[in-house]
Amino acid sequence: MENSHTKSVEEVYSYFSVNESTGLTLDQVKRQKEKWGPNELPAEEGKSIWELVIEQFEDLLVRILLLAACISFVLAWFEEGDETITAFVEPFVILLILIANAIVGVWQERNAENAIEALKEYEPEMGKVYRQDRKTVQMIKAKDIVPGDIVEVAGKSPGLLCLFMFVIDKAEGENCSLTEFTISGSTYAPEGDVFLDNRLVKCSQYDGLVELATICALCNDSSLDYNESKGVYEKVGEATETALTCLVEKMNVFDTDVSSLSTIERANACNSVIKQLMKKEFTLEFSRDRKSMSVYCSPNKAKSSTAKMFIKGAPEGVIERCTYVRVGGSRVPLTQGIKDKILSVIREYGTGRDTLRCLALATSDSPLKKEEMILSETARFAEYESDLTFVGCVGMLDPPRTEVAASIKLCRHAGIRVIMITGDNKGTAVAICRRIGIFSEDDDINRMAFTGREFDDLSPHAQREAVMTARCFARVEPSHKSKIVEFLQGFDEITAMTGDGVNDAPALKKAEIGIAMGSGTAVAKTASEMVLADDNFSTIVAAVEEGRAIYNNMKQFIRYLISSNVGEVVCIFLTAALGFPEALIPVQLLWVNLVTDGLPATALGFNPPDLDIMNKPPRNAKEPLISGWLFFRYLAIGCYVGAATVGAAAWWFIAADDGPMVTFYQLSHFLQCSPDNPDFQDLECNLFESPYPMTMALSVLVTIEMCNALNSLSENQSLLRMPPWENIWLLGAICLSMSLHFLILYVDPLPVIFQITALNVTQWLMVLKISLPVILMDELLKFIARNYLEPVQHLQHCRHTVEKKIIPSLWPSWRQTESV
Repeated sequence: MENSHTKSVEEVYSYFSVNESTGLTLDQVKRQKEKWGPNELPAEEGKSIWELVIEQFEDLLVRILLLAACISFVLAWFEEGDETITAFVEPFVILLILIANAIVGVWQERNAENAIEALKEYEPEMGKVYRQDRKTVQMIKAKDIVPGDIVEVAGKSPGLLCLFMFVIDKAEGENCSLTEFTISGSTYAPEGDVFLDNRLVKCSQYDGLVELATICALCNDSSLDYNESKGVYEKVGEATETALTCLVEKMNVFDTDVSSLSTIERANACNSVIKQLMKKEFTLEFSRDRKSMSVYCSPNKAKSSTAKMFIKGAPEGVIERCTYVRVGGSRVPLTQGIKDKILSVIREYGTGRDTLRCLALATSDSPLKKEEMILSETARFAEYESDLTFVGCVGMLDPPRTEVAASIKLCRHAGIRVIMITGDNKGTAVAICRRIGIFSEDDDINRMAFTGREFDDLSPHAQREAVMTARCFARVEPSHKSKIVEFLQGFDEITAMTGDGVNDAPALKKAEIGIAMGSGTAVAKTASEMVLADDNFSTIVAAVEEGRAIYNNMKQFIRYLISSNVGEVVCIFLTAALGFPEALIPVQLLWVNLVTDGLPATALGFNPPDLDIMNKPPRNAKEPLISGWLFFRYLAIGCYVGAATVGAAAWWFIAADDGPMVTFYQLSHFLQCSPDNPDFQDLECNLFESPYPMTMALSVLVTIEMCNALNSLSENQSLLRMPPWENIWLLGAICLSMSLHFLILYVDPLPVIFQITALNVTQWLMVLKISLPVILMDELLKFIARNYLEPVQHLQHCRHTVEKKIIPSLWPSWRQTESV
């Protein structure tokens, strides 16, 4: 349909031959799907297997090794004598390792692509449509939506439960009496009862309740839907409105016979009866300045020609524009005394034990004619919603999850300050903050909680100070969220903002870490770096712990490889500086780096979090990955690794019982060995080419690096507190690496290829004696770091986690005035 945005609603209905109330027929859906295909963009073509293979050789180090293999092959080609065949071993091993590296790389990339596709299928985009095969709104995959579908567009948030409501049964002068009702039943199931003083009542007997139910049903675009596969009722639309829909079903103010209805028909039966009585002409959408929304309705039947406006919104906003209160079927002037009584009850609802979220419901009995309203001027909506009659109030339970208080406490220990930013009433917000531990009983609320208007009234300097001390912002607008993030970032704080709505997107994008709700809008998810699948605040805390653990594991991975490589460099340097025969050859170094070391290094990624990881303050964002102290530790361990490797080879030459027992001078001047040199009298020079010292050096290097891997289980925790079996993958990797080492030692022809030989028990005992002290050495360095260099302290400057409404899963929905 061309220029569809210029067409009227009726023209669009006519073009697609769709019924406004029931939607498309199944035949129409089938034809549209055959004509247009699925409602999704064509999938991008993935890389071919050969493209992935070629990518593995684009790394600079891989190219250097490939060049080295080529040069080594050319040199081997011109080699003569007995070593002609063995000369080809080195380039062959290098190429073999590069091929193995490419295979692993391709396998990992393919796995990553498959995982992403699996995640897309796990949580597909869904849409809510009206179609003729169902009497209510149904949820389908977004890709199955076709042109002509009537789609419901609404924000997503978890459920609420209406618990209390009141109407006024008597008003005289400055005094009034309220009738308070309680409601039973579960969150979304349309079954439940209404009680007055623990006595079951019929709502049809109370005129005030009939009008209250009418407002709840008409000021509403949401509905209930029965999920046949799950066997439960679910919300379709916004959570607050769905709670009101459910309340209307429980009240059943017109005594509708619902006993014979199916579960699908039962979902919205009582709401349908009310909507048949009144026709909704138009809606004055919610705005933050007036804190309410309203619908203009006219009777469907000719009993009365008087139109009415029904209003719902924040109590302080709605009651301010009321001039009357409904008492039975009549209205009475709203005096200051009556207003104070109503507001005090609402305040008790919001700050009491249950901390209920309250909605005020009102009627305009004599609104302007719709022709007299200029709907394009939203600034005049408050004028149209004036001279109202207060009907009643509904209190909804939206409790924080039980695990939230413990998570808030954990955040405090971890140096994270949680700030709640909400559109709710300040009193309710403060009460919730006390319940979950954001505020203690001794905290000065005047310095720690602000409404949006109070915050705007502060000077820029006072606003900056308020942001650093406050923990709660109530009745805020979208601009406040971005402003708070900006102020925090001005203090070099790291901010994480949570949100689920379209208006949260700017602040989510501006924060260092945007966290969207899994039940939130697609806009919020797109603007965020992280999506919470379960909408749970404790998941954020778990993510912080996991993030710290990943960062620590990354440091341990780097520490392990750097200290090991430093040891190899020291080994080569010492050998050259002392004039000893080479302790390790290139093929052996390649084997150690790419095979033997690779397995434990990978397993370090599975290290568990340190025991005190959430008792440490956040690290400074500008802190280098490797501090001066860590660099010293790397060098100290690396120097020991290198010295031990060279020492193992020297031991066989100088001190081993089955060795040649040469002197240090002879060893360091072995190149001068000849039958004519008196310093090497009675000494066969070919013993300096024996495979035993090289085997000792390689075995010590491998063993000491396995011990070094155990040291890398934690940066500063002792192995006594975090024993090796805390990471079973690391133990498995060490066993596999040692098995591979035994393989090249004892399985022919591998010893010939690597120019080593089998060791006896005495030699292995010496390998262990030289290798194990590295554990004691690192334990000493950890002790110094734990007790003298990095003590656990309470930081004055903490990282800030900014919560927009403390997440829908604390309560599961924080949108009282945003969605009314």
